[in-house]
Amino acid sequence: MGFISELFGYVLNALYNLFTNYGIAIIIFSILLRIILIPITIKQQKTMKKSNKMQEEMKQIQFKYKNNPEKLNQETMDLYKREKFNPFSGCLTAILQLIIILAVFWLVSQPLTYMKKVQNSEIYNEYKTKIEESSNTKSSYKEIAIINAVESDYKQIEGQLKDENIENREELENRKAQLEELRINMEFLSIDLSKVPTQSLNDWKVYIIPILYVITSFISIRMTTKIQTTKKKEGEEQSEELQSMEQMNKSMSYMMPIMSISIAVIAPLGLALYWFVSNVLMIIERLIINKIMGSKEE
Repeated sequence: MGFISELFGYVLNALYNLFTNYGIAIIIFSILLRIILIPITIKQQKTMKKSNKMQEEMKQIQFKYKNNPEKLNQETMDLYKREKFNPFSGCLTAILQLIIILAVFWLVSQPLTYMKKVQNSEIYNEYKTKIEESSNTKSSYKEIAIINAVESDYKQIEGQLKDENIENREELENRKAQLEELRINMEFLSIDLSKVPTQSLNDWKVYIIPILYVITSFISIRMTTKIQTTKKKEGEEQSEELQSMEQMNKSMSYMMPIMSISIAVIAPLGLALYWFVSNVLMIIERLIINKIMGSKEE
């Protein structure tokens, strides 16, 4: 998992160096990752639609061999092979999503390690020791606390350098240059992306991105379950195989966003921003893919 976070870190750092803003870098990173995952999204949509189309044939097989379980299983497997259908592809997609969730979580919670790659530098170790010895640090994320401490000291030095008569100007300039190594501009649209919602309850701005993320999550869930639901005539029943598969996919569809929401409120806001942007892009993708697939069917 750390290896994937390392790879993501190189990309995010390159984007940050280009735009000098953490929020913009996360948005562009989210777009690039969604583009890479488009083939998986298309395959997922095709699998959902294929399972719906197979329902009628599955029903006929189940009726024909209802008294012969062994033959029923054989015919079902033959149908899956003929249609190149994997009933567990939804689980594989969920596992991939889980891997990405954890990798991005580690990335945004330890940006100095995975993004800046400065965890072994002298200035990093200095601030790490200072944070560990401090009893006033509220954040449970040490690297986020380091970034905030560095930013505070950096601004203090900037204020001191405005004094034209200051004596230790060269020393302060050198210290300022050292701090640049650990600085990350976390301000995005007046929101501090280093903040954790559960640790900043008095700041109403920390709720904006998580709320938007929750809204888009339920829109995404609604779209997914709508695609997964098989259109059937009144009185018809689904086969046991597809019914259990559909139920499993629905459970996965709800489980992933609920788990993500639980993590988002205890993680730095950069994670919620990534998930929110990913949700918006995913909704757009599904609308476009459904439109294209619908046109091909017609």
